[in-house]
Amino acid sequence: MTETSWHEKLRSRGYRVTPQRQLVLEAIKAVDHATPEEICARVRETARGVNISTVYRTLELLEELGMVTHTHLGHGAPTYHLAAEANHVHLVCGNCGEISEARPELVQAFVDSLDRELGFATDVHHLTVFGRCQKCR
Repeated sequence: MTETSWHEKLRSRGYRVTPQRQLVLEAIKAVDHATPEEICARVRETARGVNISTVYRTLELLEELGMVTHTHLGHGAPTYHLAAEANHVHLVCGNCGEISEARPELVQAFVDSLDRELGFATDVHHLTVFGRCQKCR
């Protein structure tokens, strides 16, 4: 999603393109899989007056508008990334903490089995698999 399409999406839904919204979107794009605190720190590099509650409110709105999405990569705060770039499964190494991404097709057989046997519809974009990365194995 480009900066122009961010503006169009916000305006088409009746929202202004505020500096805070712009900075939060830019921070998410720059720091993929960022927690609200990491996003806030990045935003404060440009606008020191922005507080964490503004970042949380902005993230909530942007997620409601379908511009960003979150996932849980552990027990801490959720991490956010642009919704247009969310078509992946998260792989988290329990040893070094590395976060990598895999194409959803790699888990499709598992997803199909859950649906067929349990009637469970999996949200693959929220799927996180914990294990050990190639370097730590």
